[in-house]
Formats: sequence, structure tokens, C-alpha cells
Amino acid sequence: MLNKKSVDDINVKGQRVLCRCDFNVPLKEGKITDDNRIVAALPTINKLIADGGRVILCSHLGKPKGPDAAFSLAPVAARLSELLGKEVKFAADDTVVGDNAKAAVAAMQDGDVVLLENTRFRPEETKNGEAFSQDLASLADVFVNDAFGTAHRAHCSNVGVTEFLKKENKPCVVGYLMQKEINFLGNAVDDPKRPFVAILGGAKVADKLNVISNLLEKCDTLIIGGGMAYTFMKAKGYEVGTSLVDDTKIDYCKEMIDKAAQLGKQMFLPQDTVVAASFPDPIDAPIEVETVASDSIPSDKMGLDIGEKTQAAFADAVKSAKTVVWNGPMGVFENPILAKGTIAVAQASCGYRCHDRHRRRRFCSSCQPARLCRQDDAHFHRRRSFP
Repeated sequence: MLNKKSVDDINVKGQRVLCRCDFNVPLKEGKITDDNRIVAALPTINKLIADGGRVILCSHLGKPKGPDAAFSLAPVAARLSELLGKEVKFAADDTVVGDNAKAAVAAMQDGDVVLLENTRFRPEETKNGEAFSQDLASLADVFVNDAFGTAHRAHCSNVGVTEFLKKENKPCVVGYLMQKEINFLGNAVDDPKRPFVAILGGAKVADKLNVISNLLEKCDTLIIGGGMAYTFMKAKGYEVGTSLVDDTKIDYCKEMIDKAAQLGKQMFLPQDTVVAASFPDPIDAPIEVETVASDSIPSDKMGLDIGEKTQAAFADAVKSAKTVVWNGPMGVFENPILAKGTIAVAQASCGYRCHDRHRRRRFCSSCQPARLCRQDDAHFHRRRSFP
């Protein structure tokens, strides 16, 4: 079991606590359309407030290319204020740690809450740049990571900042949401009830390189869907049209296909694919699609979801499982037309037999399209363990 210190192991009274959350929520015309991620962070935030911490929250939102009002966390600050029943002061700084942020933190009293601007307004955030990491560390006496969905990325706000704090022997711990996921995944992966099925989706093969290799050694069946599937398809010699492909990972995908065969593990790739002429813009706009065989995607079309045959095949594999670990959607599930593959696998995995209250609430109810969309974005972490 992974042994990580949590917010229960530290005293934050009077301390400046920088808490990395995942507030990457969907926005439409400046309004939050799904606040599940904000709600999920409340137990940790409330714990820090109750213990007298001076709580400084930070998060990314979307993929801005520098400061952009459309990606501001101001709506999140307003929603947090409503949910917490107290003011959450928003530090509006394009540099994230600017004059407004420094002044807001300096004025904090025990139990106060400040939300920094979108960490990705600083381009070095995703490069784990030293300057921004040091800026963040300068605000904190304690660091709490409660953003499980971004924990695999080496960014300033979750990795770089800790390097500077640790040099000063300042504690770095996990929050309740992170702790829960670590505990579950530790048990699910290290001592799974079998058959154990792993589902990997989302867009980036590079983000999941070690995950794919490690899971093949532990699971019985590996399902590959979402945008990353097209790199595997190209590795098999399929025509993938204009689908998202990471050409630098073709050889790696070939190695993983061979590894699955050598270990006697089942690896499922899409049999058919829902394609369109282009990516929907905006992402939830109506779009004309057709379903084709996965080995013959037209040269002028891109794959955006798994087809019905694949939905049935993936669902059958999942239904027989006793443990399921799922990371990443099967298609562009923010769009209702392209969410069908993710929903089908979710419903099969749910099976209406859940014994875990957290999973029943977030998975069974979210099998409805309106609840499923943007539940966890590219890090759609779901899991099941049945007796």
C-alpha cells in the first residue's frame, strides 16, 4: 500500500496552505455547467479551514496559451464562495503570483480562503519551470495535493513547488480526494479480484507510457479506446485518416501489442470507429458522423468515438470483470453525439451492482449523458470491484 502523509497528519493552524485542486470545470458563456470537481474538493478545503489554515487554492482550467479571460478561475471563486458559505477571495493576476496574490495572502487570517488565477496562464507551468515553481512556493508553509487527475504530470503546481518546499523542510501531503484514489488504486492494482480489466482512453499515449506497460503485467485484459487508440491502430498498419496520432510512439505501441501477446493478455482495440470530417467546434456542437471499420478510416476523416460493435465488445469484456480500473474516455464525450461509446462502457462497468457508495453516486447516476459529460475530462478515473 502506498504510504502518503495526508491532511490528517499535519497541523496547519496559522499556516499558509497551498492546496492544488482540480477545478478544470466546463464553462459555457462564463457559467459553470458541472461543478462536480469543485464539490469533490470541499472535504479537504473544509478540513483545512476548520483546522485554522490560511488556505490558498490553485488549479488549471483548460489549455490557455497565456492569460485569457475565457479561462479565468473567477467563476470558480464565486461558486466556491457559495458552497463554502464564506468569501473566497479571487487573486486576479495574469502572472498568477503577482501583486494581487501576494497582497491577498499577506492579509489572510486563520480560516481565510484565497483562489489564485489559472496556473496555465504561466506558460512554464506545463514545463515545470523553476521560476514559477519558486513563485508558488514563496506563498506557502504547507503544500497539499488534492488533484488526482493531474498528479501524473510534472507541472510547477504539483511537482516543482514541492521541490522548493522540501528544501526548507516544509510538509507536502495529500488531500482526502487524492488519498481515497491512492488507497483504492493501490488495492485494486496490487491485489485485484479477477478477472481484472483495465481501460485506457483519452488522447495522449505519452501520458500513459509506463501505465500501459505496468498494467499489462497486472491485468487480465487491457482495453484501449479514445484518441490514443489511433496510434495503436496505425502501429498495426491501419489507415487512420486525420485521426489524432502520436507518430513518435508508433514503435512503443508495437512493443505493447507484442508484450500483450507474449504475456497471454487480451488487448482490445476498436473494431469500428465513429468518424467526422473535422473536430466539433464548439466542442458540443452538432456534427455529422458515420461509422466505419477501424482498419479503413477514410483519408479525409478523423475518428472521434468507438462504434457500436466496439461498444458491445468492450461492454462484454467489462461485464465479466471483478475489478475494473478506467482512465480516459472512449471518445469526445463532451459532445452528446460522440459520448455514446463512453456511456456504453460506463453502463456496462456499472452493471447496477455497485457496493461502493462513492462509485454508485458518481457512476450510476452519471451514466445519463448530461451527468457523464466532463466528469473527469481526460482523466476519467473509474473503478469497480465486485464480490
